[in-house]
Amino acid sequence: MNFSRNIPLRQTGLATALGLLLASTAAYGQSTTSSIFGRVPAQAGESVVVSNGAGLTRTVSVDSQGRYNATQLPVGTYSVSLMRDGQVVQRRDNVTLKVGVGADISFSTEAAANAANAKQLSGVSVSASAVPPIDVSSVDSRTVITAQELARLPLARSAEAAALLAPGAVTGAGGATSYTGEPLVSFGGSSSTENAYYINGFNSTDPFNAFGGITLPYGSIDQEEAYTGGYSAQYGRSDGGVLNMIGKSGTNEWHFGAQVVYTPEDGRSAQNSTYYMNGLPTPAVAGRLYDPNRDDNYWTSTYDLYVGGPLIKDKLFLFASAEVNDTGGYTVNPVTSGTSLHYKNSNPKWYAKVNWNINDSNLLELTGASEKRLTSGSYYYYDYNNLADKGFKAFANDTKLGGDMWSAKYTSYLTDSLTLNAMYGKMTTVNYNEPVGYNSSLTYVGGYTNQNPALNGGTPITNAQTISTMGNPADNYKTSNLRVSLTYALGSHTITGGIDNLRSSANNQGNITTGPGYYWSYGHTTNPGAPLSPTLGVPALAGFPNGAGGYYVTKNVSFSVGGLTTTQRAEYIEDNWQVSDRWLVSIGLRNDGFTNYNGGGQPYMRQTSPQWAPRLGFSWDVYGDGTFKVFGNAGRYYLGQPLAPGGPANGYVRTSQYYTYSGIAADGTPTGLTQVSVPVSANNAFGQIPDPRTVTVHNIKAQDQDEFILGFTKTAGDKWVYGAKFTRRMLRHNLDDYCNAQAVVDKAASMGINDVNDATCYYINPGVANTFAVQDASGNFHDVTLSNKEMGFTHMVRRYYALEGFLEHPFDGKWYGKVSYMFSRSYGNTEGQGQSDIKAIGGIQNMDWDFPELMVYGNGPQGNDHTHQIKAFGYYQINPEWLVSGNLSLVSGGPKYCLGLYGTNPYDPATNDPDGYGSAYHWCNGQPSPPGKNGRLPWTKQVDLGVQYRPAFADHKLGFHLDVFNVFNGQAPQNLYAEMYQDSTGTPEPRYGTPMVLQPPRYVRMSVTYDY
Repeated sequence: MNFSRNIPLRQTGLATALGLLLASTAAYGQSTTSSIFGRVPAQAGESVVVSNGAGLTRTVSVDSQGRYNATQLPVGTYSVSLMRDGQVVQRRDNVTLKVGVGADISFSTEAAANAANAKQLSGVSVSASAVPPIDVSSVDSRTVITAQELARLPLARSAEAAALLAPGAVTGAGGATSYTGEPLVSFGGSSSTENAYYINGFNSTDPFNAFGGITLPYGSIDQEEAYTGGYSAQYGRSDGGVLNMIGKSGTNEWHFGAQVVYTPEDGRSAQNSTYYMNGLPTPAVAGRLYDPNRDDNYWTSTYDLYVGGPLIKDKLFLFASAEVNDTGGYTVNPVTSGTSLHYKNSNPKWYAKVNWNINDSNLLELTGASEKRLTSGSYYYYDYNNLADKGFKAFANDTKLGGDMWSAKYTSYLTDSLTLNAMYGKMTTVNYNEPVGYNSSLTYVGGYTNQNPALNGGTPITNAQTISTMGNPADNYKTSNLRVSLTYALGSHTITGGIDNLRSSANNQGNITTGPGYYWSYGHTTNPGAPLSPTLGVPALAGFPNGAGGYYVTKNVSFSVGGLTTTQRAEYIEDNWQVSDRWLVSIGLRNDGFTNYNGGGQPYMRQTSPQWAPRLGFSWDVYGDGTFKVFGNAGRYYLGQPLAPGGPANGYVRTSQYYTYSGIAADGTPTGLTQVSVPVSANNAFGQIPDPRTVTVHNIKAQDQDEFILGFTKTAGDKWVYGAKFTRRMLRHNLDDYCNAQAVVDKAASMGINDVNDATCYYINPGVANTFAVQDASGNFHDVTLSNKEMGFTHMVRRYYALEGFLEHPFDGKWYGKVSYMFSRSYGNTEGQGQSDIKAIGGIQNMDWDFPELMVYGNGPQGNDHTHQIKAFGYYQINPEWLVSGNLSLVSGGPKYCLGLYGTNPYDPATNDPDGYGSAYHWCNGQPSPPGKNGRLPWTKQVDLGVQYRPAFADHKLGFHLDVFNVFNGQAPQNLYAEMYQDSTGTPEPRYGTPMVLQPPRYVRMSVTYDY
């Protein structure tokens, strides 16, 4: 990014202006600024003055060929004046800048007679233009939504809902939500935790699990960019997409306003109940009923206030807002829980920004923002046959999630050719989760519906303990982000170099098992003569007292402790080069480095060797008049791990011990116990703390992805724009955990090395050879390399390709509309940082690559694969008082999964569960079951409609809004229970095929706004 005024480029007309624009836009990435540029009749004494309503005035010189360029301008509305000898010759008003996209404002002799030559390259005309504008300067792929569009379209009030307007963006298949409750988005087939969030240039992504990030109050978003590919070398740390939010700023006029939004529970259709789809459990609590969703209901109310204006006119400005979203409701949990929940949630947000125009060459911005989610409630015992509460059980945990951030950004135009940008900020988020009225004398009872009915009188017995584990209430995460860059204009080149550093820490981590330090979980097998888990050494129940009926109970212990830290550093350099009149090229190189530390401050994972990420983009203005653009982009993108996957580096306990029982106490705990097994753990998690030198393989590579984009955009007459784009993504390296420690021990033994490390799981690059550090009895370390074949794996694959077409009608004062279609495929044997089939999301917390048998027949369409996507949205201004709007989304279903027991005979205990994971293999009824073999989920079809009324008697400042979401009340399943069996004995899992996530039902939203 730079502020370059006199760049001697040899080109004419619009191509000249575009060359100027490239210097400031091709490198924007997740920027917060834009530019105004153009061409004027070259005469002595000329200059161009750019000013906005916030006191920013910049005088830009005109070069000998009549070119000017004002870069690094904050988004907003500007006036542009051509000056000659200190007098205004021509002026263009109402020039609206979109973030990262410049405006071509050219003056000429013809323009003096007809001022209709001002074109806004981002797609919005600022004066009557005969040609719909095309942004011929950009080489990336993005969708920009302005505050006006956010206010007009029927959208849920979240940054994620706005991002779903972008082609290729879908709701994450695993049903993942942010810490503040918003559904996460998958971009381009990637996991929904591979995205990055920004607020005014600060990285606000959740550092622990990458579950979204802090977002702005909805009414405070000035513009939001949803990036789907082609980022500049100045940015990285995303293999999915980017949500870049630009907050509003104060101006020289005071404005204030308020909004009240209400979604009544009576205006919400009932969610469909779900039923057991694979037989009935023993015993069946309420027949086939699994989750009586039809009894769920809730209301929401939102109150929003804002104020903005000058603290010192033309110098110092303030914008501040506050928003509170309250939800109250009632939900009935699945029959396996036995409870209903009466709850109250509150989501407070605030945002403040101060802009200081120190002078025309120095700007300072201060930003503060907060987003939190507070929950409370009460659990009641529930009668699933009569569909009614039975009595109070316990209070739900009080939780407080989310946090606060602040940042400061300084821009200095040191000379006409040299620009300095610096940004620094901090964020603190909390994970407070505290039981209310916690009773340590009570033992949590899980799986109570699996109790032996002969021992409980046919009615399951439980107690008031509602949690099995609890964490430290002081649990919190801290992030700091530093960005510094210098931009230098040299002839036809604009060169930018800088650093991008991010540091995150998890503090006061850990959890313990509630009650006496363990909890009970009841189970039942229909095959008591078969070993429950032969791999873990759990024998058949039939040989034990009270085991012939197949009823058993496990005593479970879970414990973890220790903090975590990550540092992510990057250096980059980029050259934006005007090659010829019509060709623009952006060339960049970025080096990302990541280091992860355990609770003792010792690095357990280093990825600091140069990890070069080249970027190359081009734009070809085919006709030289901005009506036909061909563009392309190729780049590599690295992604570091969030904090959460580092937990095993500190050691943890996760064990189960099996028993039969002869009675059930009044508190639901088992009595008359007979031990069936010692404590067992599928991942050998008995609390040993691994040596940080051994937990990660040597020279581990970070997750990285190559991406290629080729497309075109063209005008069709004077009203329409259309285009197409092809995207190809290929994951080069993945990072996951490998838990087959015995394979490492055996390979070391074959080399004459006695491995004394008691490892749980290792961090590896799956699909390639890995070198492990093995310690012998003398304390010496040895390198032990396992080839991919020795590890038992196939090559790691994640591929994505998409072909997108769109047709757009820019807003002409009357209506706006855009329709797009995308054909895409996301396939391979890994989803990346997630595993939708088991609803595992965040870092490497899944089962993929733990053992080789888990990956057999794992290749196929991945969870976020949606072959067809059709999107259409727009609005129509009937008259100054009435506006109608709509949003259509048609998305084909993702793949179905069936995870069963291993091999051709699912009932053979010698072969059906080689890893002790139970029903987790890509086998179904003794047949291979790759993803998608069992078909596809149905299409998700949704139509949202809105109407707005702004009466003339209130000067159109008062507004009444009515929106109806999911008009036709489609409730397509988004995720099905994938496990076919309950355990290694082949006991059928009644929930197999039962919907776990459903499309939300129809609801009505009403709101009143006032803007002064």
